[in-house]
Amino acid sequence: MKRKYLAVLLTVVMLISMAGCSNNNKAANTDTDTVKTTEGNATQAPVDQTDSSEPVEEQELNIAIFQGGYGDEYWNAVVKLFEESHEGVKVNMTISPTIGDIIRPQIVAGNAPDFISDNDNAQDGVILSMIKENALLEISDVFEGQNYAGTGTLKDDIKDGLLQSAKCAPYGDSKIYLAPFNTGPQGLIYNKTYFDQKGLQVPKTWDDFFALGEKAKADGRALFTYQGIYPGYLEEMLWPAIANAGGMEALSKIFKYEEGSFNNETVLSVLRNMQKIGADGYLLEGTVGMNHTESQSEMMLGKSLFITNGTWMESEMADAPREDGFEFAMAAMPTTATDGTQYVLDSCEQFSIPKAAKNPELAKEFLRFLYSDESVALFAQNSGSVYATKTGREVSKQYLTNAIYNMYGIYDQPNVKSITLNFETLPSNCKVVVSDEIFNPITSVMNGEMTAEQWAESVEAAFAQIRADKAAAGE
Repeated sequence: MKRKYLAVLLTVVMLISMAGCSNNNKAANTDTDTVKTTEGNATQAPVDQTDSSEPVEEQELNIAIFQGGYGDEYWNAVVKLFEESHEGVKVNMTISPTIGDIIRPQIVAGNAPDFISDNDNAQDGVILSMIKENALLEISDVFEGQNYAGTGTLKDDIKDGLLQSAKCAPYGDSKIYLAPFNTGPQGLIYNKTYFDQKGLQVPKTWDDFFALGEKAKADGRALFTYQGIYPGYLEEMLWPAIANAGGMEALSKIFKYEEGSFNNETVLSVLRNMQKIGADGYLLEGTVGMNHTESQSEMMLGKSLFITNGTWMESEMADAPREDGFEFAMAAMPTTATDGTQYVLDSCEQFSIPKAAKNPELAKEFLRFLYSDESVALFAQNSGSVYATKTGREVSKQYLTNAIYNMYGIYDQPNVKSITLNFETLPSNCKVVVSDEIFNPITSVMNGEMTAEQWAESVEAAFAQIRADKAAAGE
């Protein structure tokens, strides 16, 4: 994307080299319990009187940022960097853990921010509302254009599978309205040291997975455990495994609650393999009664080879006991074919630009800038996490722990792609709790009290209720 801001950037570089000036940025911070507002005041570099270039146009960019577990250090740093590299640009940042509540009335009043970064998973959230109202700006051109370094197309820098997902292209027409921020892969956590010492290979297929279970039994270990009383953790196995077996189309039908989407041979093949874990003695004894920290501790002590989890497990279990030399790593879920695609469930926050933004072109330039190596490295330095770029892991390496670096290595495995959860919004009159209907039966399945077929039928009944409620509501 070649726009006037690139020309501005080139002008800044020329002025700096000629005048030896640096752009000093001062931030005025106002703190309350829930909101921080930063106005970065860019000081324009003195212009050499012999320079015939036109004066730089002053521009303001208003950004709204969700302040989650990563804090505000990254955003303060990247705003400063953007201002320093874009002469005449002033960024006004509002950052808060409740950013949705802050910007909702602004949007209604016709004063939408130019750029939003929001962890918006609630079904009544601001971003979801804006999607419903077609109030987001299409940003396909940003990804079709060049990356910030000018070395290629930006879309080619993004991890496979994300831009095509409903998380970024919510209308099913491949047009991009939301941009991926950070990624958090979730998969089979295992002890890399143990696998290396025993010469074990990460399983590709379900046959490989269960064959490894036999080796584990011979060594006094279980193949698998999970966060027992919180069976929802098994979404990290279920959804990727279904996509592995039936592609994204199979998941798409489930996410729309279509009839027969959960009770068919493709999905049943996955449910039967999950049932087999319990029925054939591959599950760590006592798993179904454990909580998340108990099962995770047992796995780290060498009681089982695998547990489903995400990259947060390292910090969550920082003080937990573990077997000697324990080293985190992550594998993708098994598939049915040795050459098949393996999908990884990814948590992914998003960037967006409201259609009503007052400065959409500068917002697009800011978005493009966020994927630069400088920005990606800043994020890792201040958060210990990784941007949704293919090179993010290596660019961030010096700022990542060995555990996080190893777990992000899941994307380096052949034919691995990301998926995100994109369930259709429930009708307003619906009382069905989808996650409970899907995952609560797992305890009975693992205990041998319910078959895979019965599990599928119970989910289909819940989906039928959702469709009935939707029809009754006229939605």
